[in-house]
Amino acid sequence: MNISHLTFSYENTLIYEDVSLELKKKDHIGIIGVNGAGKSTLFKLILKQLEPDYGSIKIASNSRIYYLPQVITDEIPDSNITVLEYIMSARPLQKLVQEMNDLYQKMAEEKSTDKIEKRLEYIQSQLDYWEYYEADSILLRLVNLLNISDELLNQSLISSSGGQKSKIAFARLLYSKPEIILLDEPTNHLDEKSRENIMNYLKNYPGMVLVISHDISFLNEVTNKTLWIDKATKKMELINGNYEQFQKIKIIQEKELKNKYESQAKEIKKLQDIVNLYSHSSGKRKRMAESREKSLKKLLKNKIELQPVLKKVNLKMQVDDLGSTIPLKLENLSFGYQKNNLLYENINFEIYRQERFLIIGENGVGKSTLLKLIHKDLTPLHGLINLSNKTKIGYYAQEHESLDLEKTILQNLEEFGFNETKIRSHLGNFLFTDQDVYKKVKVLSPGERSRLAFAKLTLSNANLLLLDEPTNHLDPETQELVANFLKNYPGTIILVSHNSQFVDNLGIERILLLPSGKVFYYDRKIVEFYEKENKSE
Repeated sequence: MNISHLTFSYENTLIYEDVSLELKKKDHIGIIGVNGAGKSTLFKLILKQLEPDYGSIKIASNSRIYYLPQVITDEIPDSNITVLEYIMSARPLQKLVQEMNDLYQKMAEEKSTDKIEKRLEYIQSQLDYWEYYEADSILLRLVNLLNISDELLNQSLISSSGGQKSKIAFARLLYSKPEIILLDEPTNHLDEKSRENIMNYLKNYPGMVLVISHDISFLNEVTNKTLWIDKATKKMELINGNYEQFQKIKIIQEKELKNKYESQAKEIKKLQDIVNLYSHSSGKRKRMAESREKSLKKLLKNKIELQPVLKKVNLKMQVDDLGSTIPLKLENLSFGYQKNNLLYENINFEIYRQERFLIIGENGVGKSTLLKLIHKDLTPLHGLINLSNKTKIGYYAQEHESLDLEKTILQNLEEFGFNETKIRSHLGNFLFTDQDVYKKVKVLSPGERSRLAFAKLTLSNANLLLLDEPTNHLDPETQELVANFLKNYPGTIILVSHNSQFVDNLGIERILLLPSGKVFYYDRKIVEFYEKENKSE
């Protein structure tokens, strides 16, 4: 893949400027940069979903590219076909075999022709490429690699949970045998065992792998090169080495640049002082001042600039009333998307004011569903969800369902009734400034959508927060900021999270285990166990 003089702007915002790179066919490259730097945009340009303003991205002809997006629901259709049928459709074996049989039938009924024989030769070459005789064993190996059960294979796609869809999408990706794999935050929804298996598989993958991830250990294991997208300079830098090696190289580079900057600054000051002192003199001193002035102009023309320090998200929230002693109570709650297949039955618990309450459970048990029930997006089959009349809910949905994709960033916050000046000031705390606020939400990266969802949440004045995987899509620095915000939040929190390190710092008091409905006092070992079993629904 050859990137030549790539320049790209989106809605009057410059993303890249004059970028040239050469990527080799067996490179495994980690793509890193702050949220909004243009990581996912690069994938869209490679896939030709966007066109450069200038320059080009050239890929070897007939290269098969498979893209696994950050939001898995964008990849997997709502369909009643089985999971097995969907994975198998990644290889056109059935279609090829059918055409081959039709041609043999035609040869039996009519005289063979060069055209038919050439077509049969082509089909045979395709069957060889797709490893027709080994395809079943390859599929079985991938299914085992991702811990996909026979029950899930025979289940319809539409009934699969978020975590299950991640495994399904990965299985189909690997079965499709692409030359180039594009992965956008691939480990967000994988259980620990599947994650380990995928890492080992991709390490030895014979094609090109480009991966965007905040999962540092994943990048260190899978990649051998790192592509740094610098939001400040609009440039890209390709460095040999995984993320850990990249960090070491960047520290050395930044230290060297700072030393050069300080040395140059001293020289500039020294020359400027001489020019100021002797510029109005005559004779030898005047000539010295003129000589130093020439040197000064040359230095200023090639002045070293330090990278500007990027602003950080500023999370703060006003809560006027902490609400009732018991803001929420569930009584004999039962729910299932089908009446004869309940997710849980007769769930009973109550939440105390200012409590931190964690919901955990294996993949597909309905953790996100329970939050939707509390938020009144779904209706229980049986039982009651009693909210105190003083309870005001703020909801952070895992896939940002609270955001209107067709509206602009600014319009998504208009419901709170504040004037534009106040809304823009608030958005500035979440790094949305100037013309950014007029972008439609649908063009934002998942990381930017997460920031906007928090911007909306923190205007809600809610005293009960429902948080569904709030650290997904966020870089490590922003995750830490979110943890500190929640630690100091004065209201009540009900949380679904697979991130044990994040959870451990929030002061969780009790845990709800689904589907049993049992409530325990916080125990990190329980959280770690379910982190390994399942990172998210």
